[in-house]
Amino acid sequence: MADNLLISYAPHIRKERYISTTMRDVIISLLPATIGSVFFFGYRSLLVIITSVIAAVLSEFIWNKACKKDNSVWDLSAAVTGLLLAMTLPPSIPLYMAAVGSVFAIIIVKCFFGGLGQNVVNPALAARAFLLASWPVAMTTWTVAGIDATSGATPLAAFKSGVMHPAPSLDLFLGTNIAGSIGEVSALLLLIGGIYLIVRKVITPVIPVTYILTVGVFGFLFTKSGLCKGDFLFSILSGGVFLGGIFMATDYTTSPLTAKGQFVYALGAGIITGVIRVYGGYPEGVTYAILIMNIITPLIDKVFVPKKFGGKAVKVK
Repeated sequence: MADNLLISYAPHIRKERYISTTMRDVIISLLPATIGSVFFFGYRSLLVIITSVIAAVLSEFIWNKACKKDNSVWDLSAAVTGLLLAMTLPPSIPLYMAAVGSVFAIIIVKCFFGGLGQNVVNPALAARAFLLASWPVAMTTWTVAGIDATSGATPLAAFKSGVMHPAPSLDLFLGTNIAGSIGEVSALLLLIGGIYLIVRKVITPVIPVTYILTVGVFGFLFTKSGLCKGDFLFSILSGGVFLGGIFMATDYTTSPLTAKGQFVYALGAGIITGVIRVYGGYPEGVTYAILIMNIITPLIDKVFVPKKFGGKAVKVK
């Protein structure tokens, strides 16, 4: 009887939800982009995805065996990390690099800090940053979607070099004739996955909506040509904005707990993304913007502490 009267701190779970259930929903939400990547880039993208996922799962399995811990691969979190990392990689990347990235994500970023829920930054994005620093040429050699593996510049890289309208908005939305990473070229397919996660209540709209709108508004307001001369649609549809905003920035461990905190977090990530794109030397800023805000998340949580209910303030005479 006493067990039924136990009270814990909020948030309170109203129905059964396991880690594996949440991770399964994330995998399902990424299926449209995964299938789309095979359609756009061919079987090569599928090889990268399989390699990345297998390397991530094996890394966690071997780590648990070596440390004599319970096998945690069945919670699917390692598979999700490998899949998310693959979504950020070029289709032409050598397979061993994808495997090294997954090992780095699981062992260094996740397991070294205590495992699931203890990592300081998003493992997939940290691994992408590691690969970009280690093999910059391979990580910036892009394939144009739908044009028989033709190499080309991403829309952001072309824009950075001075091309004012490097790709039509419809192509950016659908993912056709666009160079980019495996999972970022089609905003439509990512949006479908995001809606699924919101409907399933795996994520809330606060972070993705705030982040995407902030990047768009910043891209419209601030350009090297002057104020209010940018393109809102190009800013949000190009690069990894949808992939980062929906699937990376919303990671439970590395994002704030409260809605106000999530708004500030997403706003900051959007501004940093815009600053890097417009004023930095690198055409894309999604990865570094989210990683920076991951580090700031504990401070945001301290500032936006939820109000306590059920008690009265005591006046000290």
